[in-house]
Amino acid sequence: MESNNIQPQPANADQEIDLIELAQKLWQGRRMIVKWCLAGALAGLVIGFSIPKEYTVTVKLAPEIQGGKTSMGGLSSLASMAGINVGNMNSADAMSPELYPDIVQSVPFMTELFDVEVADQKGLTAMPLRAYVSEELRSPWWSAVLAAPFKALGWFMGLFRAEEPANEGPVDPFRLTKEENEVVKSLQERIATSVDKKTMVVSLSVTMQDPLIAATLTDTVMLNLQNYITQYRTDKARHDLEFTQRLFDEAQGKYYAAQQRYAQYMDQNQSLSRRSFRTEEERLQNEMSLAYSLYNQTAQQLQLAKAKVQESTPVYAVVQPATVPLKPSKPSKMMILVGCVFLAGAAAAAWTLFGREFVGTFRKPEKINDSNI
Repeated sequence: MESNNIQPQPANADQEIDLIELAQKLWQGRRMIVKWCLAGALAGLVIGFSIPKEYTVTVKLAPEIQGGKTSMGGLSSLASMAGINVGNMNSADAMSPELYPDIVQSVPFMTELFDVEVADQKGLTAMPLRAYVSEELRSPWWSAVLAAPFKALGWFMGLFRAEEPANEGPVDPFRLTKEENEVVKSLQERIATSVDKKTMVVSLSVTMQDPLIAATLTDTVMLNLQNYITQYRTDKARHDLEFTQRLFDEAQGKYYAAQQRYAQYMDQNQSLSRRSFRTEEERLQNEMSLAYSLYNQTAQQLQLAKAKVQESTPVYAVVQPATVPLKPSKPSKMMILVGCVFLAGAAAAAWTLFGREFVGTFRKPEKINDSNI
């Protein structure tokens, strides 16, 4: 009976990758690899020093979460371990901290920052944030080179279009100009907000090319966010307070008027003892008592309305305040240098090992054809 065992075939030496041969090729091409690495290092230095320095400032807030107590008992701790905030499930607060990033990134919130006065660390004249973003922010030189054709095309197309009227009045978030829209987009890229779903701590970061401006703008954004949330939460309570204040002022005026009429009547008719005098005296006294009762009730309601406004006002604990950074957050020149050297070295090694042979396969048929001719 013939054996069905298949004998292993010897591997084709031409198809195997000889590590020793690859190492020899790399050693032979070491000079080119070193040259490419030096060129990569030079490119990394040029790129690293061409990118403007950016400074990042981060603040952390612990907002007050309003709402009732949860009734889930021990399950709340298990849910917290899973990253679920059970405290917000029974909360009556419609402005959850998870909405803070959307609020900060909204166009109305960004346009409120346009008129914020900022000054760089060199002590130059203060200017509005809108002017600083549109005129003072620098970009790498290659950005200007790449954008030059598009700017030329836009300038050429602008010759055939009606000129956009300049907006000299206040900024209208509903209808932004092209320049205002560019400023809003730049601020949205430089202002970031995140929320820790377990602790509900809000982290707010601002990145600018000047450390003092970054810290100033971070503090301003934090205050604007606090004012926005406070305005939202106390809006109904403040409307109720205004309405109660009007009722109180009206009741107070009626009470003082009734009191004045009663006092004048009693002064003018002290010696009279007629029945009509007694009747009028009782009527004025009843009006004064009724006005006083209404005045007393509205005074109590006014105090309750004031307490409601105070109760609705949220309290923020600043876990990490804004400080002027001493070192830039980016670019990382060392990482850029290492990355460029690595890419250049890898490209040189790939060319040494495979690139020359691959190009040679196309050149050999051409030489054969030339010799046949």
